Amino acid sequence: MNKKKGMKRLLATAAAILLFGSASAMAATTNVNVSASIVGVCQFSATPALAFGVLDQTLATDAVAAGNLTFWCTKNAAYVLGDETNPAVADGAFSGTLLSGADSMAYTIAYTNSSGAGLGKTSTITSALTGTITNAVYVNAPAGAYADIVTFTLTP
Repeated sequence: MNKKKGMKRLLATAAAILLFGSASAMAATTNVNVSASIVGVCQFSATPALAFGVLDQTLATDAVAAGNLTFWCTKNAAYVLGDETNPAVADGAFSGTLLSGADSMAYTIAYTNSSGAGLGKTSTITSALTGTITNAVYVNAPAGAYADIVTFTLTP
């Protein structure tokens, strides 16, 4: 009887191998195409202020103020940093007017890194801002609090 049981087990094992072997022979395969895309983007990291402070009319020098614009752009994406008068022109120069009621003072802002290639989100780019009010403009200006807002545009 042991021989019969052994033979039955052997036949059952052989049948299972044939059954599973034929099942894997019927398996089908396919390929799945996987894709992604990244669109170049730029974002300002901080909103700076460019403050000239109190202008001393007893001096014979121009008033200068410094600040920084910081931003990031997608790695290798070309960017242009422009201002409200030339949003798509990377000239690094702006001329504006500070107002105090009906009184005004002309000023300029020079800025660096007005065009280039992005370094990625974790590598910010700094544009140094240098504002100037010439002495000839402020030496005879009336007392007052002068202000202006300049819009910078960052285009990838």
